[in-house]
Amino acid sequence: MDGLKLGAHPLTLEEIYEVSIGGRKVELSLEAIHKIGRAHAFLDSQIKAGETLYGVNTGFGLLSHVQIPSEDIEMLQYHLLRSHACGIGTPLEDRYVRAMLLLRASNLALGYSGVSLGLVEQILALLNRGVIPVVPQQGSVGASGDLAPLSHLALVLIGEGKARYKGQEMTGAQALSWVDLKPIQLGPKEGLALINGTQFMTAIGVLNLLEAEKLCNTADLTGAMTLEALRGTITAFLPEIHSVRPHPGQKRVADQLRKILLSGGGKSEIAQSHENCGRVQDPYSLRCMPQVHGATRDTLDFVRKVLEREVNSVTDNPIVFPKEQKILSGGNFHGQIVAIAMDTLSIAVAELGSISEQRIEKLVNPTFSDLPPFLTQQGGLNSGFMIVQVVAASIVSENKTLCHPASVDSIPTSADKEDHVSMGAWAAIKASKVVSNSKHILMMELLAAAQGIDFIRPLKSSEIIEKLHTLIRSQVAYLDTDRAFSNDYIALEEIMDSGEWTQLISLFDNGYICEKSNK
Repeated sequence: MDGLKLGAHPLTLEEIYEVSIGGRKVELSLEAIHKIGRAHAFLDSQIKAGETLYGVNTGFGLLSHVQIPSEDIEMLQYHLLRSHACGIGTPLEDRYVRAMLLLRASNLALGYSGVSLGLVEQILALLNRGVIPVVPQQGSVGASGDLAPLSHLALVLIGEGKARYKGQEMTGAQALSWVDLKPIQLGPKEGLALINGTQFMTAIGVLNLLEAEKLCNTADLTGAMTLEALRGTITAFLPEIHSVRPHPGQKRVADQLRKILLSGGGKSEIAQSHENCGRVQDPYSLRCMPQVHGATRDTLDFVRKVLEREVNSVTDNPIVFPKEQKILSGGNFHGQIVAIAMDTLSIAVAELGSISEQRIEKLVNPTFSDLPPFLTQQGGLNSGFMIVQVVAASIVSENKTLCHPASVDSIPTSADKEDHVSMGAWAAIKASKVVSNSKHILMMELLAAAQGIDFIRPLKSSEIIEKLHTLIRSQVAYLDTDRAFSNDYIALEEIMDSGEWTQLISLFDNGYICEKSNK
């Protein structure tokens, strides 16, 4: 894979995935190098002209009235990073930290921060050589940027803080030494430029949006298998119904469900076997999949647009405009738009898990399913899938709590100078938990639906669902007697993250959800 050139074109979410998870190398384009140099030169000229510039020769926040002597303006940046690196909690996963490094470099490469070329190159050197700063998860209110986590990120650039290299934790100085780098010398404004921004919440948000988009296709495929196992009807997915309520996501899901259920040339043997059963309507968890899954898709489309803009935005302060000969202070570091998008992401993805749990309930409940109770032949001696549904219900409840919006909260900070904050960092972390939880619920439904299909044998389902069933059974055996499901979960998650899964999705994905990152 060719290296990514920052500044050659707007950064895409898929490129962030390729760098943070795929290990794609990154370099600066000639255009970015020119922009960085131009802004740096203009900032330097303003300092030499004796201009008073926030965060360059003044203190920060409430202390912005304090004038900093010229001999201390570089030390000011070191003090800023050290004092603000006070986060706490579990370290952020490597994939998120790599995304943060990329987004921070990309932001500076836009040429509105006034930093030196060497600083941006140092960030990319960490990224390309596999040095991962240790960034605690807790500590950002997401207003004057993600100050605490970005400070932990930045300390490694100057040979301080902590980092991981090849899985081993060490000091920042040791990590730089391992990859033949020297600590960068900070110039005016460079500490501030490293930590003013939304790169913590945005990095988490981008990778979880991409995972959520994948889950939409997983939900359609899983729901279709459950529909077959429960002998449901395809009628609710016919195009006439969705043409008169033309929400894009709803129509797409209906199209995909039909494509899955009719793959192979028409109705499956299972569908044909109950055509005259007398059941007129299925429960909402089956019948309303287009309306529910589709609402999630349309909401994720909104979140994608927000993040695509954010990853290509300048979130520094003050902002250097060399062409206009201005340096302006504003509030582009405030994370409210990302915070609201992350809360919205949580709500949308939680619905995939919520409706999935109800389909599991239908599969294990013989009152509706006409399948053996709890999907086991010797009920009583065996409990079958009884507690699988209980576990799914517990995770759905957890999601409901996590979906309380963080973005509606604000606690004034910095002696009331920063009197409205976004809480976007917590919104992003919560969203990552909801995405993971919903994936696990869908895994449980897949296991139950595959078991349901086994009970309808020798009748065959559609071509795609038969391929799905075969893929599951290649790693997870039919449940003939009780066993611990924990190993089944691990095996199924590996399947869902595999290339075979992506190929299966490609048989029906009509392009609404972008799968570029996994192909």
